[in-house]
Amino acid sequence: MLRLSMPVRAALARLTLPVMLLASLALVLAGRADRHLGDFLRTQVDDALAPLYRAAIAPVAALESDRGALGSWLHLRAGYSELARQNRALRRWRAVALALEAQNEALKSQLHYVPTPTPSFFTARVIADLGGLYSRSVLVTLPRDPGDVHDAVAMDGAGVVGRVIEVGSRSARVLLITDLNSKVPVAIGPGGARAMMIGQNTGAPRLLYWAPGSPPREGAIVLTSSVGGVFPNGLPIGIVHYVGRNDPVVLPFAQLDSLRVLRIFEYGAADAGGKTAGAHAPGAA
Repeated sequence: MLRLSMPVRAALARLTLPVMLLASLALVLAGRADRHLGDFLRTQVDDALAPLYRAAIAPVAALESDRGALGSWLHLRAGYSELARQNRALRRWRAVALALEAQNEALKSQLHYVPTPTPSFFTARVIADLGGLYSRSVLVTLPRDPGDVHDAVAMDGAGVVGRVIEVGSRSARVLLITDLNSKVPVAIGPGGARAMMIGQNTGAPRLLYWAPGSPPREGAIVLTSSVGGVFPNGLPIGIVHYVGRNDPVVLPFAQLDSLRVLRIFEYGAADAGGKTAGAHAPGAA
């Protein structure tokens, strides 16, 4: 090994910074003179270092794919990091949820909000798609001792399907919202504008009797209204769509053409307004 004297080493130490500055200046000038020189030098450096990169990555890849204790520890560490990240996100969302809950309770107290009673419900399987007296109705099974489910609300996973109109010991008939005899009071849009949804034996019930001068807006969401006492407030039905001038219909959320399983909700009397709205008997106007 070459041994340098102290004066030589001190001189080299003092010359390191000037030499590096001169080299940097030379590279800058060369890059200005030839714009492709920088790309060429970077490419050459990358090519020279590529084997070193591969050699450094190989042990890490081997550890990650290892099924032994060390590989399991690495996987556990990665899983722990992900869980910690999710936990931090959940804590933030929990704070947001608590703030919204407090705000919601404050608004309810100011508005003297009366909550919808918690319904009892059961799942019923559709066993027949019947015509006859009602053009659009289905027959569903009943569990043992279902209670009084007359006028109970039937829903699928997306929205309101109809209501129970006939109850037997083992089955019940659900009148669909598209049947000609179905008349459902609804609330439209964020403002809850009132109207009547009337079935017409097609795939889309009509909207009638909205406020004069305030026709339903295209694409507005349609929810049930407790007016009449059959349906509770706020159950999703569909969205408004115009098939012609001043001729709005409701495109249901529920897949009424392929009903297999329904949930039957018994809300009781939704309102004291009587049961004059809902689906009427055949022949009702």
